[in-house]
Amino acid sequence: MTIGGLDPYDRLARALGHIAEHHRDAGFVVISGDLTEYAEREAYARLRQALTMLPMPVRLMMGNHDDRDVFFDVFRDHPRDADGYVNHATDLREGRFIFCDTVETGRDEGHFGPGRLRWLTEQLAGCERAFLFFHHNPLHIGDPSADGYSLRDEDQGPLRDLLKANAQKVAYMFFGHVHAPLCGTMSGIAFSGVPSTMMQRIPNLTPAEHTAIGPLEPAYRVVLVRGEDVVIHQIPFAYEGELDWFANT
Repeated sequence: MTIGGLDPYDRLARALGHIAEHHRDAGFVVISGDLTEYAEREAYARLRQALTMLPMPVRLMMGNHDDRDVFFDVFRDHPRDADGYVNHATDLREGRFIFCDTVETGRDEGHFGPGRLRWLTEQLAGCERAFLFFHHNPLHIGDPSADGYSLRDEDQGPLRDLLKANAQKVAYMFFGHVHAPLCGTMSGIAFSGVPSTMMQRIPNLTPAEHTAIGPLEPAYRVVLVRGEDVVIHQIPFAYEGELDWFANT
């Protein structure tokens, strides 16, 4: 299967191979979804096999193209919350890393209703420093076509209230979904939106009937957490052209 002339499995394998070669010391890898295009069992099985090339743990998240039931049929040991959502958290010395399931089955826009908000509230209450991960952008980004598929409006307000109440402990937020590099703040909390390992979105800040995507340079992000500091590097992993090398003196 190809999408826009690109093989998604080939792109995934190249990204994972690049990570395994250059970032073996990483604490973990986050794949923020979509994990598949059509949520086939075979696609999840191929993903599980591909992940074996990584020497570090992996944290998986649902995207709007995914299906929880099919996902759990393959990743049976993956953590989930009491309601069956792919909500989970990991505690490291740098803080608590919280992975939020924003998917509503059958819908492209995100959902984070009272039950999931309550789960996040409990996770934040139990830590001193947190890093939050979402698939959907939890706020409008000024691109009308993207904002139509963000976390839905009625969920943004309660989430924002929770973030404000915990602003001193939420160090950073990350999300995918938009297929474009983004940065900014939400109620004073810094966020980073990641590019795609496949097709990239061309931002359009005016109303339009269509969304422009194309095979621009794919990338992943490396996040360095050093004490109170957070530094983010964007890594283009598929470039095959020439490079000039300069001695470090």
